[in-house]
Order: sequence, then structure tokens, then C-alpha cells
Amino acid sequence: MVFVIFLLLGLLVGSFLNVLVYRLRSAEELFWDRSKCPHCQHLIRWYDNVPVLSFVILKSRCRNCRQKISWQYPLVEILTGIIFAVIGQRFFSPVDFSTWITTGYYLFISASLISIAVYDWLYLEIPSEVLWLAVAVSIAFGLWADWNAWMNFTLPVSILGGAVYSAVFAAFFAFTFFFILSVASRERWMGMGDAYLAILLGLFVGWPKILLALFLAFFIGAVWGVALVVFKKKKMKSRLPFAPFMILGAFIAFFFYAPIINWYFSLFIFR
Repeated sequence: MVFVIFLLLGLLVGSFLNVLVYRLRSAEELFWDRSKCPHCQHLIRWYDNVPVLSFVILKSRCRNCRQKISWQYPLVEILTGIIFAVIGQRFFSPVDFSTWITTGYYLFISASLISIAVYDWLYLEIPSEVLWLAVAVSIAFGLWADWNAWMNFTLPVSILGGAVYSAVFAAFFAFTFFFILSVASRERWMGMGDAYLAILLGLFVGWPKILLALFLAFFIGAVWGVALVVFKKKKMKSRLPFAPFMILGAFIAFFFYAPIINWYFSLFIFR
């Protein structure tokens, strides 16, 4: 039941994230204006705004002007729904109030990262409004997590075991790495927006998960870039958004760090 509830919540939030990305770019009112077709500007009826289902019923076309609706909309809704469902299943317990805060934090950061990834994919920019709000929330959550652990006598002895220290160390390492790449390449390889995003990812996954997240980001990004060149979709000097790969790497590290690391070290165990 928890999985289904958070899945439905994620579908609704995913629909909002699509609106958020569009309105951040067009500088429209975020909360009060009704959704409109980007082609004909016709107001979208409530029954045509149901996540995923409306896309299927309308056969990916606007009811009014019959222009194609981008696949971005259902994909973002489905992705958000799946991530929310997994987070709810893993962290939420209705009888433990602290899990409400933890789950809410991970849902908020996940939604922020998805919107950043979509925005960068479409416009090759990092939306600073979303990024810095998420950074502030991450720091606040880390302080709360350490305070909660201290109150329950479960704060780790190791300095890197605390939520704040682990997060800040990971954020500093990730930012420094991308900052050096950005300065050394004069922002041809990496932009400063990627360096700022690395701060958020470090705060999100902590140390040492950030190492796996960055490795996966570069690996997946390289495979994607080579594939685009091979299939002549891009040229070698074409600009590619890197934030989606950074965020994908962070999500993989966040959810699957232990099994990936265990699998990796098992390769060096000789029987």
C-alpha cells in the first residue's frame, strides 16, 4: 500500500515538475496560473491533465490544436513516480515521525534533482532557484539528522559518520573536482553550473557514495556521447548536458551503493 500511495504521489509531483521546468524558463507565475498548451496557449482542462493517463487517451496530441505532446511529460511523471515509490517503501513508517521528515527530505531532493536534470537536458542550464533551495534544505536536514542521532545516542564516533560532516566533505570534494575541470578547460569541458550541482549531489549522497556517483556520471555520459557520435546525432565538438548524467549517477549510488561495491570487490576474491 505504501508503494502505491507514493507512486501516485510521484505521478502528481512529476506532472508539476513538467510545469515547473516550463515556467522557470518562460518566467511565468508558478502556482496560480492554469496549465496551457505550449503550442496554442489553450487552457488545459482538468480531465486532460491526469498524469500519464491523459497522454495515452489523447494519443500524445493536444485536444484543441492537435499538436504533438512531448514524451518528456509522461516519462518525467513515470520516473518521479517510481523514485517516490522506492523512497516511500524504503524509508517511510507511519508510526515513526522521524521517518516522515527523512522521507519528505528525500522526496523533495529527488524532485529537485529531476527538475534540474530535465531543465539542463532541454536548455543546457542549471536552474539556480531550484539548486540553491535544495542545497539549503540538504544542510538543514543534515543538522536535524545529527541532532536526532545525538538525542537518541546513535551519533557515530567517526567524524565522517555524522550526516553533516559526511555530506559537507563529499560536497567539498565534488565541487573542487568540477571547479578544477571548469577552470582548467575555461568551461569548455565543464561549466560552473556543474560544479555548483556537485555541491548538492555531495550533500545528498554523502561520503563515500559521491565517488561512485561521479564515476557512473562520467562513464554513462561517455557511453551516451560516443553513441550519439556513432549514430551521427552529434559531432565531437557538440555541447551535451552533463547534469542528467551526474544526477543519474547520484541516484544509482544512493539506491544501489552497497550491492555495486560488493559486486566490484567480489571480482578480486579468488576462490
